[in-house]
Amino acid sequence: MSQGGGLKTDRLDGIRSHLYAHGFSTIQDLADAVGASLATVRRDLQILEESGVIDRVHGGARIAEGSSVELAFQEREKRQLAAKRAIAAAAYETLVPRTAIFLDAGTTVLQLARRIRINPIPLRIFTNGLIVAQEFLNVPTLDVTLLGGQLRSENASMVGPQAEAMLETIWFDQLFLGASAISTDGAIYSVDSAEASLNRRMLTRSANRSVLADSTKFGTTATYKVAPLSEARLITDAALGAEWRRQLEDASVETRYVTIGAQE
Repeated sequence: MSQGGGLKTDRLDGIRSHLYAHGFSTIQDLADAVGASLATVRRDLQILEESGVIDRVHGGARIAEGSSVELAFQEREKRQLAAKRAIAAAAYETLVPRTAIFLDAGTTVLQLARRIRINPIPLRIFTNGLIVAQEFLNVPTLDVTLLGGQLRSENASMVGPQAEAMLETIWFDQLFLGASAISTDGAIYSVDSAEASLNRRMLTRSANRSVLADSTKFGTTATYKVAPLSEARLITDAALGAEWRRQLEDASVETRYVTIGAQE
């Protein structure tokens, strides 16, 4: 891509992110946010409107109804991206060719999926994540199965009784599970009851279980408990504080700490 094309892509991303974060914005607000002229922003808004991302209204624009879910996932995906990539690189090192693995729908696990796509090895991959599954299109060394069930739009994932029933027929050599939150009680939590239930079932169907979670997830809360961290191996980044490290050691949680940037 030319430099000009790259700048245009960055500008479109900036407009999308600004509208997601701030809601309706005037053309002047958007021009200030992305450092472009009013005429350039008007052209960009036309492109975004034609692709169904935004709605132009008098004097400005807003996110189109129905696209906010996609943008919410994209915004979460960008958070702590360097840490997520380092964690994913460490998880990739544990993969064994010609084994069966399960990848959940979290944004850190998505980075592992992208690592596998870049450096594929023969694997049987199961996932409940639509975006995760899309990463593996046209990768011939991979045998990929997407769980059926109820679509949870907020995380682009499949959940519910059908997905859980399908899990009961499969055994995995490795599970890679993300976490919405890791509370002070040392347990993994989810914001969604169906997702939490499916995650609990995943843990019972795998020989080796790894939780991939960056350090900002620790000390946060969500509504539905999944399981204690002690039920899995943990891969996190080295920014995790000393108090949490002591707690993990006291709970006998096998933990690998990765240095951000070391695995890029």
